[in-house]
Amino acid sequence: MITGASSGIGAELARLCARDGYAVILAARRADRLAELAESLAREFGVAARAIAVDLADAGACQALRDQTTGDMVEILINNAGFGLRGAYTETDWEAEARMMQVNMAALAHLTKLFAKDMLRRGSGRILNVGSTAAFVPGPFMAMYYASKAFVVSLSLAVANELRGSGVSVTVLCPGPTRTEFDQAAGLGDSNLFKGPVMSAAAVAREGYAAMMAGKPEVIAGARNRWMILLTRLAPRTMLAGITRRLNSST
Repeated sequence: MITGASSGIGAELARLCARDGYAVILAARRADRLAELAESLAREFGVAARAIAVDLADAGACQALRDQTTGDMVEILINNAGFGLRGAYTETDWEAEARMMQVNMAALAHLTKLFAKDMLRRGSGRILNVGSTAAFVPGPFMAMYYASKAFVVSLSLAVANELRGSGVSVTVLCPGPTRTEFDQAAGLGDSNLFKGPVMSAAAVAREGYAAMMAGKPEVIAGARNRWMILLTRLAPRTMLAGITRRLNSST
């Protein structure tokens, strides 16, 4: 099952699962895009593909999604749904940020809990949570988004450790800037962050999928991003906040 599957990294991860013969359950808000993808994957790879339109910003959506898949043995859960919001923290809309916290953090945590229990009973399963390199630095002008991804990384690594040796693995994928619809939706199209090297969604998905299948707890997508995150561990966080401020700005 892949959330946020209608485009970008989520769609590419769904394609990799279908390529390897897995029946796929695609979950996202846009029913038309999901239906098109499900038909495409079924036709190309000969697998069962099911689309479920759901808005994970709704508090009851995770349990509803679990109830709709009660008869399915979910061997892989990919929590990819998420979105960002750009702007000064005192000026951004709280309702939009509350929805972002629900999708980026609460829904991911709830789905992980619901499906990890089933996996533990079987003694097998894989979970991939999509974080971000934003998790490793403070993010002026995207403060809540960066904080939400720090939550994803911390939770994922902790649960991965708890489940070690159980047959169930948790992997957190941390992409840097990636060419998807995310940058435009988050208002980042003109930011310095997306003026530098940007990975493709397919390349990010391949790294995340390989790490998940290998049972690795964490993968930072792209050699350049891995070096940058390594360097952040040597710098003061106040300095990192200044650098990120410039990256999230357009001037």
